[in-house]
Amino acid sequence: MSQSSDVTKLLLNWRAGQQSALNELLPLVQDNLRQLAASYMRGENAGHTLQATALVNEAFLRLVDIDITWQNRAHFIAIAATTMRRILVDHARAKRREKRGGDNIQVTLHETRIGEDEQADILELEDALTKLEAFDQRKSQVIELSFYGGLTYDEIAEVMEVSAATVDRELRFAKAWLYRELNDETNS
Repeated sequence: MSQSSDVTKLLLNWRAGQQSALNELLPLVQDNLRQLAASYMRGENAGHTLQATALVNEAFLRLVDIDITWQNRAHFIAIAATTMRRILVDHARAKRREKRGGDNIQVTLHETRIGEDEQADILELEDALTKLEAFDQRKSQVIELSFYGGLTYDEIAEVMEVSAATVDRELRFAKAWLYRELNDETNS
């Protein structure tokens, strides 16, 4: 059995009330979540107080309490990505209030292949994603699943119940839209 089907089975067993499934699930998804968190944290300012392991732990704690029927591994990673995004944004907002604008979390946008070696404040990215979501929710979700979730085109297609070609088209548009939006904000 593949790791993906093992994760799906454990997610279903966990949701059915088997607490032992949660203990088996954690090691299977922890590396995946840690890789995602590390990619988010890579572009941050030196001395940032939130560490990748803390991000994974906080996300997992929130996921344990969520009432959701897990479909499969890709669905779990998609929800984990959204959860990590919220944690990072909440942390950045708290730091901004605390420091009045200093040491905001920076994300490297080459992770999304939006632009080479460009960085944007995570709150600017969040604002841009919120605008994109208001404009086109599906495009926003594709970006979130790709950037925050690290999912492949096929996994995104599965989660969103669309074709991989649709994912490719939506992702290309969303990246271009975000690139323009972030450049307009930084140049104004």
